[in-house]
Amino acid sequence: MSGDHFPSRDSAVRENPVVPPVGRRRPDKGARADDLASTVTSDSLIIFRKKFHFPNDVVAVAPKRSDRAGVPPPGYLTICETHLRSGLRFPLPAELIEVLMHCGVSISQFTYRGMSVMIGLIALFRDRGAILTPERLSRMGRFTSDAQGRITFRSKWLDMRTRDPAKSWANAFFFVKNEWGLAEKQGKLRDLPVPLHVGEEDIKRFLKVPDVEHLLYDVRYMNKYTEEEFLFKVGMSVQAGRSDARMLKLTSKIPERPAGVPKAATKRQTRGEDLQASKKKKLEGVATSKAAPVSSPSIIHIPENVLSHQCIGRRKAGDLLSRRTELEVELTEALNHWNDEFVRVKYLHGEFKRKYDLKAKEVKILEEELCGCRTELANMVHSASLQNHQTDQLQIDLVEAQSMIAQLSKDQKSSAEKIAVLEAENKRSQTLIAEKEAVLTSLESSGVIEDFKKSIAFKIIIQDHVQEARDHIYEVEVKALEKQCVEEGFIRGFLKGIRLVQRKTGVEVEGLTPSQASDDFSSDSDGDEIESELQRAFALEADDEIVEIE
Repeated sequence: MSGDHFPSRDSAVRENPVVPPVGRRRPDKGARADDLASTVTSDSLIIFRKKFHFPNDVVAVAPKRSDRAGVPPPGYLTICETHLRSGLRFPLPAELIEVLMHCGVSISQFTYRGMSVMIGLIALFRDRGAILTPERLSRMGRFTSDAQGRITFRSKWLDMRTRDPAKSWANAFFFVKNEWGLAEKQGKLRDLPVPLHVGEEDIKRFLKVPDVEHLLYDVRYMNKYTEEEFLFKVGMSVQAGRSDARMLKLTSKIPERPAGVPKAATKRQTRGEDLQASKKKKLEGVATSKAAPVSSPSIIHIPENVLSHQCIGRRKAGDLLSRRTELEVELTEALNHWNDEFVRVKYLHGEFKRKYDLKAKEVKILEEELCGCRTELANMVHSASLQNHQTDQLQIDLVEAQSMIAQLSKDQKSSAEKIAVLEAENKRSQTLIAEKEAVLTSLESSGVIEDFKKSIAFKIIIQDHVQEARDHIYEVEVKALEKQCVEEGFIRGFLKGIRLVQRKTGVEVEGLTPSQASDDFSSDSDGDEIESELQRAFALEADDEIVEIE
């Protein structure tokens, strides 16, 4: 079998060399990188600089015995020797930096296969005049991470074969100054973006291949794209491995493999062939001509029937191989179609879910707005009912106001008539007043003043006499009369009490005359006179209060 990937005894691995058998895991090539010290020294770095053509501005530091690959010094990246052998060169390609940014991992987590496939695809795309983006890389395969955080590349429809001959890659690392802003410590792998707008036809168009068979042939062996000459050709290495290195022209013609012509064996294959394989090739190349001399020790005569039988077998084998290739192509196309459909369905599912969520949010918002509108409508109805009630009340008030206005208009008319009558009377009164004023003005003013003075003096004299008489009556006569009335009232009350006691007890009181004990008793014959005097006194007092001056 040609190539640098030797066949496996496991049938599952032979059918799909990329995916390991179900239920089994490939053995680790070494211990954890965090548990091992580096074997790279300063002398090793000098060798690396010469062998892998480090630029002069790249700062590389040999690790100490206490340094570990998972914990580089601040400002430095961990680079393994396997990365250099897998085609990594400085400065780092922009495509690799973009992929590392998307994945969120450090470059030290890449295994030989992951880095070899990454560098090989970058070189292949550059050779065909294209750029490897994360979307195109995701369309060709995906990165996977194991329990230790090591990253490799897997593809379902591209048979990319790589092999790392070294077994102890974990302890051969050194540090390079981080001038690209990459993650220095190990991180969790993030998936690349799903390429919805990149399909199989786009990949074939980017790589300038006519069909999937040529694409599979181009990416089958990635090690040829990581050789120093090819890296220098696409501008990923500053110096080619040979002394006569020169910048090669980019490939413009689509490489096609001639039908029936096997691929030329590489140097590694030639060195790896054993003696039995070389003998087998020599036997297959022996001449089968009938005219060849039988006595020749280097040429063996093969019978005609045996030769025809071998030709038939080879023809059948060729037909089976071609059929197998066709079936592989059909299967690959079917898988690609299913993958595209799955991606499309997944994308549509995500879009529909997103739209459904948006619609649900919109419906929820509309429901909230509807509830608000209902509340506002209820408030408006309530306010409208209040306004209607107020309108009815205003209508009633308006009717009452109209009736009041009509009544006021009637009253105004009657008032106007009364005012007219009063104005007429006022005119007559003014006429009379004017006449009287004229009469009064004709009188002498001096006589009027003298009469007024006399009347005032007479009034004062009368008031003085009245006051003296009132005081005399009050001091002498009224007080005497009041005392006499009080005594008579006491006597009469006492006699009434005695009569009441006699009636209730039936006992006569000694010293009381029959006339006094009777009900018609009068204490004095002068009672009428006293009463007449009091009436005259009180009448006089009332007359004194009203004094008219003529």
